[in-house]
Amino acid sequence: MKTRYQKTMSGGEAIVECMQIEGVEHVFTVPGESFLAVLDALEHQTSIRLVVNRHEGGAGFMGEGYAKASGKPGVVMATRGVGATNASIAIHTAYQDSTPLVVFLGQVQREFRGREGFQEVDFDRGFHDLAKDTIEITDARRVPELVQKAFRVAQTGRPGPVLVSLPEDMLKDEALMTFGPAAHKPKPAPSKEETDKFRELLQQSKRPVVIAGGGVQLSGAEEALRLFAEKHSIPVIAGFRRQDLIDNHHPNYVGHMGLGAARSLVKHFQEADLVIALGTRLSEATSQDYTLVGWEQSLIHIDVDPNTIGKVYAPDLGIVADLKMALEAFTEMICNQTWEEWLQTCKQSFDRIVEKPGDDSIYTSVVETLYNRLPEEALLTNDAGNYATWVNGLFRLKRPNSFIGPANGAMGYGLPAAVGAKLFAPERPVVALCGDGGFMMTMQEVETSIREDAPVICIVFNNQMYGTIRMHQEMHYPEKVIGTGLGTVDFAKMAEAMGANGYTVESGEGFRATLENALQSGKTTVIDVKCDDEPYVAYRKTIDDMRKTFRS
Repeated sequence: MKTRYQKTMSGGEAIVECMQIEGVEHVFTVPGESFLAVLDALEHQTSIRLVVNRHEGGAGFMGEGYAKASGKPGVVMATRGVGATNASIAIHTAYQDSTPLVVFLGQVQREFRGREGFQEVDFDRGFHDLAKDTIEITDARRVPELVQKAFRVAQTGRPGPVLVSLPEDMLKDEALMTFGPAAHKPKPAPSKEETDKFRELLQQSKRPVVIAGGGVQLSGAEEALRLFAEKHSIPVIAGFRRQDLIDNHHPNYVGHMGLGAARSLVKHFQEADLVIALGTRLSEATSQDYTLVGWEQSLIHIDVDPNTIGKVYAPDLGIVADLKMALEAFTEMICNQTWEEWLQTCKQSFDRIVEKPGDDSIYTSVVETLYNRLPEEALLTNDAGNYATWVNGLFRLKRPNSFIGPANGAMGYGLPAAVGAKLFAPERPVVALCGDGGFMMTMQEVETSIREDAPVICIVFNNQMYGTIRMHQEMHYPEKVIGTGLGTVDFAKMAEAMGANGYTVESGEGFRATLENALQSGKTTVIDVKCDDEPYVAYRKTIDDMRKTFRS
């Protein structure tokens, strides 16, 4: 079957042709005059849905959330420097989350470059540390080559955001274009020598542990991870905000290594004599400030990106491989032992934690209601905020691919990411969890969800403060509070003004009834949960507790 062909068309038309080759179905944007030629080409086709946002940050988060939910590259378009810088927070999120994202950025005309033209930014210099790659297309004939390269780079190795700069006049040029096949993601497998070394290190171990990161999901290896852990009876720990890699009720799942990780979990990790790191960069949060892996522990690090292996800790065995291929190979190998007793030690500690009753706060009541009432296929998105400590402590995810959260802790992420996920999976209930600070940053995308018929439920934990920062203030400068208080906002009325359902609740009982209504309505719903009178600032921790931490 022929996969290469030629067509004469404009640069703008060729951009859309490349998107169609790569199977793009949604593009998220705030329109700009710098890429009108691309918008015009989109108007003449029916396979790609253009989603128009209220802010480039919302467009970027929506594209990133869509990519996480779908496993496909998210596609975002923004105009020149002003649009690009608004989208930069989402670009940074995609970089730290290893999310495939292609961002098309309008650029000033070629003859204006270097003159500080209107809204001009040198994207290569300005975004060097935020993006996996940046590309500027100055010759329309090279559009297919460079755009298809962008899709390939965004998806292969360690995925990430690729920026494509589009000078406005180049998009109008016509040329004979040569198009190639869609990007292919290589799936390297471990060599026999590497598999034999893996078996040797594993069989020498008495207390192995798996720490699993986003690479497992990116390679579609969730089932392979479960089968590997079951066969060898090895405890599985999820990296920061990756706890949906395996059913949290599974006998091999023993916890989530993120912010505020349980002390017993950290203790067991440090007791392990072999750490098997799968598709994780062992980030600051996952590694507990880069203190988790000790010199006396053996480390096997497996990742599809050679630059990730050894970036933080030098491994005893580093394997460049697709995680699904690797785990399938390691499941097939024969070991003369399992680690059931060690697994049970770790599992019992985890069970003692999750079986403890929560605190008496409204946060506990809301999260417990979500856990008990949401259907198994529900998908949660997470913003930034201390309410997440209740989610981590009380909500055990029931299936893989049911949680989306930014590893960089970006505020404003939850709502637009939920809408992006809903556009990919309209049959699944999608719930955005937000603090009032983060929600206010992108709440205008409620209107986008209404216009695009992508109904989500957004729960706003409204404590009228930047709670995470307040917590740290009380820990380090007790009772010396500045800059963290917020004013009163009626989020329910604001939601109604944009066409959504809006509710205000002040009790657990009120939330339960409201959630049932939201699940049945089929319409975007914002639930404003009043938490401003709560003494709690984190799960089981009051502000007074934080002050005592400093004094002790």
